[in-house]
Amino acid sequence: MKAPPLLQATDLRVAYGKIEALYGVNLQVEPGSIVSVIGPNGAGKTTLLAALMGVLPLSGGRVEFAGRDVSKLSVEVRVAQGLSLVPERRELFGELSVEDNLRLGAFARLRRGERNAAGDLESIYARFPRLKDRRRQFAATLSGGERQMLAIGRALMARPKLLMLDEPSLGLAPLITREILHIVAELRDTGVAILLIEQNARAALQISDLGYVLETGEVALQGSATELANDPRVIESYLGLRSATPVAQT
Repeated sequence: MKAPPLLQATDLRVAYGKIEALYGVNLQVEPGSIVSVIGPNGAGKTTLLAALMGVLPLSGGRVEFAGRDVSKLSVEVRVAQGLSLVPERRELFGELSVEDNLRLGAFARLRRGERNAAGDLESIYARFPRLKDRRRQFAATLSGGERQMLAIGRALMARPKLLMLDEPSLGLAPLITREILHIVAELRDTGVAILLIEQNARAALQISDLGYVLETGEVALQGSATELANDPRVIESYLGLRSATPVAQT
């Protein structure tokens, strides 16, 4: 029997006053998979992640996570259930050290009485050696790529089942973008599912299992990442090409 989706959003609706930013969005993420959501600026991608995380209230619809309806639960409870978000602006504590920022990621676990955060810290340093080299530095002194690594590392300290990433490559040089997305792809091998919002649609689809195209607050297209990457409509609008050059998954 197939395992149920880790995340299931059904008829999701979010409104800012009388303006509906999301309407009728259906989306799912399977355990251990990478799902990308692509689309133009203003399509509602960041709003979608904020709604799934509980930062924004729903005006309609339902969010189920790990088989439980979390639609009305607080952000803190969703984090405790295994849902984490790395926001577009990363929201690090610039005047705290790299290590203190990482430790804050495990705060909720420590409050619940877990005592194994130190081992997790070492695993983060093994994945991000540059963070270990800079563990005493203030977060504000890091490069853009290092700040993104720190934001991801801090989220992983919460031991999420699903990690949501909002534009992880924003403002980064192409070489650093490839490094960050390679790290994201490797996380799938640890069992962490990923929901990825990414401006670099081609790179996002190359590492994903499933993809959604969000336009003006609703899902315009969905399918396997390979299907979307080779769909003429996606190629024309999001991949910067005018002919269907095949894109292979890696």
